[in-house]
Amino acid sequence: MTTNRRVLVTGGGTFLGDYIAAALLAEGAEVTLLVRPGAEDKLGPLGQRVRWWSADVWESSSLKGRARGHTSVIHTVGSMTADPAKGLTYHWLNFVSARNVANMCVSGGAQHMVLISSARAPWVNGDYIAAKREAEDYIERVGLRATIIRAPIVYARGTQRHPLNRMMSLLGVLPPFSWLGFRRIAPMAVDVLARGVARITLDPSATRTIYYASELRRRNSLRELREGLSMSQGDVTQHLRPAKPIQLLDEEVPFGWTPPEE
Repeated sequence: MTTNRRVLVTGGGTFLGDYIAAALLAEGAEVTLLVRPGAEDKLGPLGQRVRWWSADVWESSSLKGRARGHTSVIHTVGSMTADPAKGLTYHWLNFVSARNVANMCVSGGAQHMVLISSARAPWVNGDYIAAKREAEDYIERVGLRATIIRAPIVYARGTQRHPLNRMMSLLGVLPPFSWLGFRRIAPMAVDVLARGVARITLDPSATRTIYYASELRRRNSLRELREGLSMSQGDVTQHLRPAKPIQLLDEEVPFGWTPPEE
């Protein structure tokens, strides 16, 4: 028997996937991670707190049966950086991986899929956005209950940030810029994103399809927004290495992993 507290997360062993997994653990969820084959050591202490399986989200056969027993699946894999010469187009990186995970949900009986998508912003590639929107449409089309997180760029607290990124974060909370929608695209601390995603995923009353940065912030307390706070008992997030602010939704090119070259 499943409950809404059994969650599968793709992108285990990556910055964003592991942060979301840690936030889920802090909320009392049972977490399973899908980890790229060969990247199991990147889990660090988190690997002792979750179940995990090796799987390649670009290889459908490796996903067979992985969603069974889970109510929700959170898909974090994708990339803001393409390399068409190697076949790594925005469509392949962001749509095909999401399509395969959605099909895994359907065949495995997981009725709810959460997609980490992207808010449209002047600094975000239009082809990347188009691939994410195609993935969003596909999830709904196959009959899953979709939760779409249109996230801004994120950053790790305590890391050096470019002055432009700091200014964008500030403008996102100051009128009149916040009134004009800048709050949706202003950079956000990764722990705030992770908590927001975890709490929306586990909340049975969270029935909206699309969530933006403001909704993620509202799922954090004022103290969490201000101070960050540890997301779980123990040190499961201590091994997570900082990354440049522009890369955190995109760690190591994809924010999940790169598909194998042919």
